Amino acid sequence: MADTTTASPGAACLEKMKSYVRTQKGTILAAEIVISLIILICYAASYTGSYSAVAICEMIFSIVFFVIFMLEMDKQIQYINWMWTDLFRAGIGACLYIITSLICVIGGRGDGARIAGGVFGLIAGLLFAYDTYTIFLQIKSTRQHTAASTDDRV
Repeated sequence: MADTTTASPGAACLEKMKSYVRTQKGTILAAEIVISLIILICYAASYTGSYSAVAICEMIFSIVFFVIFMLEMDKQIQYINWMWTDLFRAGIGACLYIITSLICVIGGRGDGARIAGGVFGLIAGLLFAYDTYTIFLQIKSTRQHTAASTDDRV
């Protein structure tokens, strides 16, 4: 008979995911993944699915960072500055979503799915900008502001 007291690796990963989604960063990343999927569906349903590349790339990047932070791989892989990498990911995502969404909303006359994707894209741009802001505050709070020593002694 199988021992039912030990948890399977899948159940342990699911518990890690549930506990990570309860954190602020986990909630933001999960929301970024979901809204990118919604935008991808809207752009795929439009007459021209040419704006879906931004949604695909940002969804994949959000999933990668979600997994890295969930499994705490950022603490194991020290040669990459994960905070700055995440800051650039979120900042570039905010800019790309806002630009492509404005293009879709302004030029999407007669294509409801494209306009809906543009509106969701503007919301995603704000979400990515908020993520950038929270990361910036976290980087700012972790910096050590110590004055340089003027003493000649070693």
